[in-house]
This record gives sequence, structure tokens and C-alpha cells, in this order.
Amino acid sequence: MKKLLFTAAVAVLGFTSVSAQEEVKTYSFGEGDIFIEGMVGFSSSNDKNTEVKENGFEISPKLGYFMSEDLAIGGELSFMSSKEETAGTDTADQSTFGVGVFARYYFLDLGERFKTYTEFGVGYASTNYELADFKVNGFGAGLDLGINYFVTEKIALTFGLKNVLSFASAKADVDGAEAVSEFNLGFGDVANPFGGNAAFGILFKL
Repeated sequence: MKKLLFTAAVAVLGFTSVSAQEEVKTYSFGEGDIFIEGMVGFSSSNDKNTEVKENGFEISPKLGYFMSEDLAIGGELSFMSSKEETAGTDTADQSTFGVGVFARYYFLDLGERFKTYTEFGVGYASTNYELADFKVNGFGAGLDLGINYFVTEKIALTFGLKNVLSFASAKADVDGAEAVSEFNLGFGDVANPFGGNAAFGILFKL
């Protein structure tokens, strides 16, 4: 009888252990994982001293593949649009389309669901200045910082600081124009104390 009870107890404990293992959720990435991510950024300013208003937004979809559990590579597209008004009159309208590649490295886990990363990307972009009727084409490279928060095993929210460190070179598409280069280190300022350009998004792990 005792042997029978002992066998039954072992069976129950074994079943409980297996059930507990099946319920363990993994909020992380692994080699071979693929993700789709969309980032959205928005900016707005209103200077009442000069009556100048500026509004802009950015959309950046990405597709990435994990070479290992910490390193992912991929490609991205981007679209940016901004508008400036002075005393209610349009003074600058511009739109930018870009394409690029990136490498992302996850270097720190903050608890079970938070994953922090740094990302390096290079790309090409073309900006159309509508009111002035000319274009500027160029390339650039930038270093971003970001964090993912896993809502579920497959879905994560993203917060990123874009172009904390960046370099860009661009040239207007007009006769006689010379290239203009720019290097930035985004320590931040009064308007944006975090540095870089803040963006929010959502990530889907396939």
C-alpha cells in the first residue's frame, strides 16, 4: 500500500513539474527569429515671439533577422514630413524618403520583459523641399539606443532615441551645389533633454 501511494505521489509531482515547465513563458529572442517593427516619431514647436510653428512626423518600418540571441541584422524604410508656418503662412514644407540597413545588439536585460539595445544603421535618403522646388540627396550613419517591453511572447513595445551619434553628407540636386557634411552627438538640450529624436513603436516576433 505504501509503495502504491509513493508511486502515485511521484506521478503527481512529475505531472505538476511538466505542467509548470509548459507554462513558463520566454520573453526573449533566439537565433533564427524574425521580427517586424514599426517606429513612429512626432515633433511640434510653437515660438510665440516669432510666430513660427513647426510640426513633423516620421514612420520607420523595419524587418530584422537574429544571427544569435543578441545580434540582429536587417533593413528599413523611412518617411519623414515636416511643415513650418510663420504668422499663419507656409514658409517650409519638406518630405524625406529613405532606405537603409542596420545591426542591432541587445546588451542588457532589465527584468524578465525589458530588453535594451543599441543599433547602428547606414542609409540613403532624398528630401524634397516643396516650396523651393528642389531636392537634396545624401547618405548617413547613426547610432540609436532603445528598449523593448514584451507585452506577450510575440509582441513588444519599443521606445528609442534615434541618432544619438550620427554623421550625414548631403548635396542639393542643383547645378554648382557642393556637399554638406554634418556630425552630431546628441547630448540633448532644453527642448529634448534625452538627446536624439525620441520615437515609439511596436515589434512583432514571427
